Amino acid sequence: MRVVTDLAQVDAVQWDQLAGIGPFTRHAFLSALQNTGCVGGESGWHQHMVCIDDAAGRLVAAAPMYLKAHSYGEYVFDWAWADAYHRNRLPYYPKALVAVPFTPVPGPRLLARDDRARTLLVEALIAETDRLGVSGLHVLFPESADASALEAAGMMRRQGVQFHWMNAGWPDFEAFLGDLSQPKRKKIRAERRKVAEAGVVVEMLEGEAISDADWAFFSRCYRTTYAQHHSTPYLNRAFFLELARTMPEALLMARASRDGQPIAAALLMRDANAIYGRYWGALEHVPCLHFEASYYAPLEWAIANGLKRFEGGAQGEHKMARGFLPVPTCSYHRLAHPAFADAIERFLERETGGVDAYLDELNERTPLKSGAFPSQS
Repeated sequence: MRVVTDLAQVDAVQWDQLAGIGPFTRHAFLSALQNTGCVGGESGWHQHMVCIDDAAGRLVAAAPMYLKAHSYGEYVFDWAWADAYHRNRLPYYPKALVAVPFTPVPGPRLLARDDRARTLLVEALIAETDRLGVSGLHVLFPESADASALEAAGMMRRQGVQFHWMNAGWPDFEAFLGDLSQPKRKKIRAERRKVAEAGVVVEMLEGEAISDADWAFFSRCYRTTYAQHHSTPYLNRAFFLELARTMPEALLMARASRDGQPIAAALLMRDANAIYGRYWGALEHVPCLHFEASYYAPLEWAIANGLKRFEGGAQGEHKMARGFLPVPTCSYHRLAHPAFADAIERFLERETGGVDAYLDELNERTPLKSGAFPSQS
């Protein structure tokens, strides 16, 4: 086992062979965060990647672990836990976090050649966090194989909910609308009509077709929207430009224009099966343009290109009105302090019951007509 604080120390091909097809655990994506200062420095995210090599020195398992000085950019909220530690004069930070920074997308977190390597990696993560003396280990949005290994190690499961769109094989956007309930179908058509009547056209730009001017415009929109919410963006223009250079095939941009002048943009990512949203920004307000650029135009593109899913990010019950369905997500947690571990375990038992009831309620309010349910695989 070795700890890596600079991803340049890890062979990119070997890393990507373990990472699967999703864009967010690829060496290029995580390196872009590092190289452009989105993590490291004063960000509160400090790389502490745990890697396991075989006897020949080849990478067989790795985890994107960070030592965190806060809980921003995670989308699994533990501020109440941190506050409880603080009120009891105990340090909650730093904590160890296995996650993709600023990215609430379920996927591989224990990058491993096989189940044996995955088990060894969990043991190594626990041993390393114990050695560091941090308050705990947290693994966010793992896939099912990872979840099994984390449960076997005794880590506590926390359940959440996201909203994903699943393709039922619709030939076009109108066919998709036809399978929605009448009120949802009417609402979407009305929202798209408002954008069209405002003279706004949305184009989907793929990969290398996104020009330098498009990137400059998107960055301006992105910063402007954060400023309007009195917030600071986690990501910078250099990060997006590095992605454009190193993994353009994973990028989609919805560019909204009026009279030939761009006024808004949404950036999404993709792999062979799914698209993932989204970074959004606008220079002026047009009613319903956010829904058109961030949901409807990308959905239309996904249907036309045969992709199976659109994962719209964290939270957002309003997505159900756009044809998205509730999907359970999870995270895993191990607290070093025995009393706090017991208290949080009891809290999670109560919270899980509430989340299960919430899922049942949401499933009773499906936006799809009976018999139109797509596969969630």
